[in-house]
Amino acid sequence: GVRDVLFLYEENRCSMTYMYEYPEYLKIKLPKKTAKRYPAYELYLYGEGNYAEENKNLLLTGIPVLFLPGNAGSYKQVRSLGSIALRKAEDIDFKYHFNFFSVNFNEELVALYGGSLQRQTKFVHECIKVILKLYRDREFAPTSVAIVGHSMGGLVARALLTLKNFKPELINLLITQATPHVAPVMPLDKYLTDFYTAVNNHWILKAQDLRNLTTLSVAGGFRDYQVRSGLAFLPRLSQHDSALSVVSSAVPRAWASTDHLSIVWCKELILATIRAFFDLIDEDTRQITEDPKKRMSVLNHHFVRHPAKIFEENPEAFTELTGAFTWITVKASKWTYSVYNDSDGKYFTFPLASHRKSYSHVYCENSMLDTSSWIYGCMNSNSSMCLEVTDLSWRAELLPTTKVVMLKLQDYPSLSRIVIQVPPTAGNKYTLDCEFFQEDSRTVQLPVTHLFSLGLSSSKIVLNSTGLLYNVQLQHFNQIYQAFKIHVESHCQSLKERKPNVYRLHIPWSHEDSIIVAKVPSLTEISAKLHIAQPQNDSSVPELNIYSSSDCQYEVIKRYPYILVFQIMRFHAGALPAYVVSNILLTYGGQLSTWISTGSQCSDFTLELVRTAKPYKVEPLISIVMFLQGFNWFREIWESLSLPEVDAAAPSSQDAWFPLVSLILFLFGTGIAYWSGIFFSISLRLFSSLWFTLIRPTVLRKDTKLLTPRGLCGVFSLALLSWTTCGAFAIVLIYLQYWFKPVHFFMTFVFYFQDSDRSKETSQNSSKDTVKNQSAIDSTSKASQSLPNSTATEAVNSLKMHVTILNLFTWIMLLNLPSLIYWLKNLRYNIRLDPDPCRCTAIILICILEMLINSNISELKSSRLLKIAAKVPLPLSVAMVAFGRLHLYKVPHFVTFSLLLHVLCCIV
Repeated sequence: GVRDVLFLYEENRCSMTYMYEYPEYLKIKLPKKTAKRYPAYELYLYGEGNYAEENKNLLLTGIPVLFLPGNAGSYKQVRSLGSIALRKAEDIDFKYHFNFFSVNFNEELVALYGGSLQRQTKFVHECIKVILKLYRDREFAPTSVAIVGHSMGGLVARALLTLKNFKPELINLLITQATPHVAPVMPLDKYLTDFYTAVNNHWILKAQDLRNLTTLSVAGGFRDYQVRSGLAFLPRLSQHDSALSVVSSAVPRAWASTDHLSIVWCKELILATIRAFFDLIDEDTRQITEDPKKRMSVLNHHFVRHPAKIFEENPEAFTELTGAFTWITVKASKWTYSVYNDSDGKYFTFPLASHRKSYSHVYCENSMLDTSSWIYGCMNSNSSMCLEVTDLSWRAELLPTTKVVMLKLQDYPSLSRIVIQVPPTAGNKYTLDCEFFQEDSRTVQLPVTHLFSLGLSSSKIVLNSTGLLYNVQLQHFNQIYQAFKIHVESHCQSLKERKPNVYRLHIPWSHEDSIIVAKVPSLTEISAKLHIAQPQNDSSVPELNIYSSSDCQYEVIKRYPYILVFQIMRFHAGALPAYVVSNILLTYGGQLSTWISTGSQCSDFTLELVRTAKPYKVEPLISIVMFLQGFNWFREIWESLSLPEVDAAAPSSQDAWFPLVSLILFLFGTGIAYWSGIFFSISLRLFSSLWFTLIRPTVLRKDTKLLTPRGLCGVFSLALLSWTTCGAFAIVLIYLQYWFKPVHFFMTFVFYFQDSDRSKETSQNSSKDTVKNQSAIDSTSKASQSLPNSTATEAVNSLKMHVTILNLFTWIMLLNLPSLIYWLKNLRYNIRLDPDPCRCTAIILICILEMLINSNISELKSSRLLKIAAKVPLPLSVAMVAFGRLHLYKVPHFVTFSLLLHVLCCIV
């Protein structure tokens, strides 16, 4: 499953963008108050060559666009947009041009730590005000700024609207690139999830107030394994008519999936963005148009359906056909015409009256990929010529090798003829094809099985092509767990040269189509996987459109090389830590129960994991709660108790949850916990052996006090460190300190066992050097006597318990590590991490672990709380899976509570 996500995707079909002159970044001076408040952030203006020199005095006359980098992103990533926009402005002699600004967020890791997102948002607000001041007193001064945000930068741009003093009219266009709008990829701290909740709730509740803002979200497709495309779709309830979400594989003239970084430099995608920017300009204001409808029309033109024509806001309904062209009537239902060095222009007319009874559709394709009109509709039925026609070229659609148009005859009752224009050509070679057909004859249904096919089924259909277009309907293909491959094999009767075929997987409820160009004949493999499940109120059916050659046979075979776990990895791998820790917590509870029942034996971690960590202890209760939440009375009781929403409910609302997913994740968690436990034990032994070469203990230290004066000093020191710097830093230090507890145990046993073995070997030696050997025997005998049987057993049991606690604490440390990385990266600006997501947790854990270091399992025997401590891990494991899947920062809280009970058992 991991291999499928990380490596099995299409090759990179993006071209690199290049600068024609050396890129320069002019730092914009910010107000002193702003610079002091945000010392780590900066604002830059992009430029190249002479353009950069001219802008050094900041006498700007263009249209401002602000680029916001994402997680660990650089402000220099603006160069692809800025350079291509500059080249296009040069092509039109700078009639219009754009000024691209970029914010330097110091490459902060905001996907891992959400504490700085609000600070970034406020800084962007200040930047917008500074940018607009630069244009003050200009003839065409802008009143708003367009924003392009990559990754988390797009979320920061959306968050601007949540600021109390922010005026929504300051931005009228927002384009986001691979931005996870729905939820964070890894919910590692409360600030991150709260920020998402605030932004998405505002956009849903205030949707009516945001109609003047046009938003485009572009996802990267399956090549982007960092942010899956389903997260990049804007929430469905927000802005039905002013927001658009597309996947880069469906963008016309790009048709390529992009990874998380290449989306900012993919030439095909950047060209589509810049073309849209220039088409959005209002000729009167020389700024981006204030008309929301025009903005959406432009974005649909460049990012959804391109008719192979230059954008026109209001194309004329009727046009006149000029030129002394020859008029030719075609009565056949199927027609092909090849053009090469044709000096005479022609009009081919297709009377519709004779075809309406027999056929439902007309389909035409043109391999000349210019932007001129080529197909028209005629309403005049009396003359053989049509001088006034309606331009049907706007109904066409651009594909990689051709432009096509399909018309349903019933929708055009007033048309008497279709007219195709063939202008004079000089050296150009292209082909025109048209055919009339009945829709049923070109539609084939291919059923897609559901969850329990287990990859064992396949289907095959054969298309004996006599036409130019076939639609293969993928019946019941509507859930994200359905993943399979389609093989299309083409066989042709003759070996003549043909234009490549185009295969398009069309998903009607979202703009996530994928297009493949294939030679003829060939065998082509198409991956069929969904980014978004079908909405409940949608009954449309996905299709495989085959733009075929008329004398070829096509075999369409559906196979299931994918299994359910592949999609689970893609959609839910981020929840695995909660399941892993849940398994370890169950094991910990099982060890305490074993100790109670035997009185003298603590089971090994891996053996107890196999015995105790069972999904039927956790999953049924969560399923029952989810079922009961479908009833209003239960929801009211749940809310009255102020209980949070079960995490499984959120993926269900996003159509990303499906049967058995939680069970499979739990089993994955069991496997990861098992093998990580084995790896942990091996590494512990190796480290102990290495440490043993440096230090050789002679006695097994047995602490009698849970908290010694030295330990108390350590608690105060680490607590002070946590409060004044970073909580995660203190957690890592106490973790390293605790690590030496089992290391000390291992090291001691290695020493005693080696000495014991040596004493046996020594006693069997000859009597040479008797005095020397006798002294060695005496010393080893004394050493072995210092480790009695009861002490050894007690030490082994304590070691097993400490290893399990260390396993738990390892995951706590890993989940808090991102804030430590963020703190280290920004240490030169601020010694104290503020806000710190784990400061309070760190202080509690320091106190607990400082006492657990000196604890012994024998101290639990007489505790009155031991039975409670043994039973608590089960409900905590259930709660962890219920509430920690989408809120990983809650996982340490459950573990901390369990360890706190352990400490109390040592005291009470």
